[in-house]
Amino acid sequence: MNYISQKAKYAIKVLIALAKEDGTTLFHNNELAERERIPPKFLEIILRELRNAGVLHSRRGKGGGYSLAQHPSSITLGQVLRLIDGPQAPLPCLSRMSYRKCDECIDEHTCGIRLSMQIIYDATSRLLDSTTLTDIIRRADVAKAGTGALSFDI
Repeated sequence: MNYISQKAKYAIKVLIALAKEDGTTLFHNNELAERERIPPKFLEIILRELRNAGVLHSRRGKGGGYSLAQHPSSITLGQVLRLIDGPQAPLPCLSRMSYRKCDECIDEHTCGIRLSMQIIYDATSRLLDSTTLTDIIRRADVAKAGTGALSFDI
C-alpha cells in the first residue's frame, strides 16, 4: 500500500484538532496552522477542499473560522484519504473511483496478482472506512494515559 500524502496527514490532524472541541467553537485557519504546525498556505487549500466536500463549516469575518460539519464519529479515515489523495486501490483494475484495465492483463478474473491484492485492499478499506476521528482520539487518549491495551482487530 502507498503512504498517505503529507496533505492527507495534515487534513487528518486538523480534523482531529477540530473534533476535540465542543463543535460550537470556530477556529481561524492561522490559529489551526500554528497549533498543528501546518504551513498556512497549504492549510488554506486543505480547509477549502474539506469545506467544499461538506466535512467542514466555515464562517467569514470577525469571529469566523472553521468547525466540523459532521459528528467526529461519522468522519472516517477512508473518507478523508479518498477526498484528499484520491483512489486508494493498489491496482487500477481494483479502483472503484477510476477503474482502468491493466495494459498487460490477459484475464483480470484469473489474475493472481489482482485476486491477492483484492483481499488486501478489501481488508484495508474495511479498516479505513470503520476508523473514525472519534476512534483516533480515543486511541491517542488511551496511549497517553498508559491504560489498557490498544486493539487493532479487524
